[in-house]
Amino acid sequence: MTNMLSDDEFLRYGRQILLPEIGETGQLKLKQSKVLIVGLGGLGSPASLYLAAAGVGELWLADGDKVDSSNLQRQVLYRTADRHQPKTKAACAHLIALNPSIKYKSLPAVDEALLAEIVPQMDVVLDCSDNMLTRQRVNAACMRAQKPLITAAATGWEGQLLLIEPAQQTACYHCLFPLNEETGLSCREAGIVGPVVGMLGTAQALLTMQLLCDLPRPTGILQRFDGRTLQWQRLKTQADPTCPVCHSSASSSYSLEFPTCKSA
Repeated sequence: MTNMLSDDEFLRYGRQILLPEIGETGQLKLKQSKVLIVGLGGLGSPASLYLAAAGVGELWLADGDKVDSSNLQRQVLYRTADRHQPKTKAACAHLIALNPSIKYKSLPAVDEALLAEIVPQMDVVLDCSDNMLTRQRVNAACMRAQKPLITAAATGWEGQLLLIEPAQQTACYHCLFPLNEETGLSCREAGIVGPVVGMLGTAQALLTMQLLCDLPRPTGILQRFDGRTLQWQRLKTQADPTCPVCHSSASSSYSLEFPTCKSA
């Protein structure tokens, strides 16, 4: 990939290039980056739109679902005419229309084998999924490959956000949410306010840009958002020294074997 920006790129990304924290150097870093987005729902929709608009060089998009009428209340990447289409197909079409100069690759629903193959190729992974099984699998793959992970979730009026950087030895997702811990209701069961999940997905995109441009960022801080009050709560995390995913010597052979959780 070229190490220069074209005239069109200077024009397209000019407003963020003006920022001293990004500049031409940061824009080139974005252009030369690969990002995997797992899940193209309420989180993945705004995350993918903003990262495509920002000029991230390659977006790999993973989702095995089709667009449903019930998605349209919060999954702003799609249109009514997209109903019954695979989400990856509809997503790529809309993202290409937004920014045809970057590369898009669509993937099916991810399993452990596929994650093991593709995560090592990425600069950062966004977990925008809607079930515990996928979150744990993505986390385990990122820990094995030592790749940064930005994970988020939202239900009802609340959401949470976490940047995990294995190189910084921060707590991984499994440290904070063990498999034996009861999971909350999905948005299918509890409902969801569209702008709440949109804010979390947008925050994932913002953290991605900070990481790719090597800017200061809140690594290892669990951030909880309350949509009723518009307030954020920040909690410093601590790695679990007994975690079988990020601390055990047996982590390379750790297998996620548990019942599939309900999809939201």
